[in-house]
Amino acid sequence: MGEEKLNKATSFYATASQLEGVLSIPAAMGIDLDRHHVRSTHRKAPKSENVYLQVLVKLYRFLARRTDSNFNKVVLRRLFMSRINRPPVSLSRIVSNITESHKGKTVVIIGSVTDDNRLLTVPKLSIAALRFTATARARIEKAGGETLTLDQLALRAPTGANTLLLRGPKNSREAVKHFGFGPHTNKKPYVRSKGRKFERARGRRRSKGFKV
Repeated sequence: MGEEKLNKATSFYATASQLEGVLSIPAAMGIDLDRHHVRSTHRKAPKSENVYLQVLVKLYRFLARRTDSNFNKVVLRRLFMSRINRPPVSLSRIVSNITESHKGKTVVIIGSVTDDNRLLTVPKLSIAALRFTATARARIEKAGGETLTLDQLALRAPTGANTLLLRGPKNSREAVKHFGFGPHTNKKPYVRSKGRKFERARGRRRSKGFKV
């Protein structure tokens, strides 16, 4: 009987010493946030309700997850963007960006491709984009090129191999020309009309305060 009690006591102390070793390690009590009430504001999905765009997001979300390709991750992120951040790209800009090393590659644009009538001749191009204007599509196809949708591109180049990803100028909008603070920052003034009788006094002549 005495031996049985002794064995129970020793096993109890052994268990207690093991627990003490485990409990001495501080347990994780949630996530330690550096700042409170701060959330990441980047988009995780498009705000547009366009079903075709949502299908493309579903497709490229799968490709970004299942392939080890940065191309698919970039395309997915750009599909989330607002239209202001997906500016159109003209044919002349595409042609000017294609060098000898890019010959034979498929140009990818997450946005619209527009025509430029200042471009006299269009070379043979393979372009994949969200949208083509009617004249841009006609000129590309007349030159023997091809206009692809992004789901057709996913079948042809699931990892983005042999492609050239381009995007348009984000700050070429009329609204951006008015941005900035104070005089002498070359910002465009808001005026009703541009003429002899409109807003030509203070701020527009050195004799009237300052000149911008």
